Amino acid sequence: MRRPYPSDLSDARWKYIEPLLQTETSRGRKRSTNLREVVNAINYRWNTGCTWRMLPHDFPAWEV
Repeated sequence: MRRPYPSDLSDARWKYIEPLLQTETSRGRKRSTNLREVVNAINYRWNTGCTWRMLPHDFPAWEV
């Protein structure tokens, strides 16, 4: 568990966005990254203007 950033989604916003994201299928590799954390990382990047490679280490790895 990490400390939240001001740009993180609230639970109410996540409940609105989550159904719009693709669900896992039986085909392919099992998802290893939390999609909420990916959206939080995108929001952080939009709010700060940092490059994707300069995201803080507690977000999912950029190279995966």
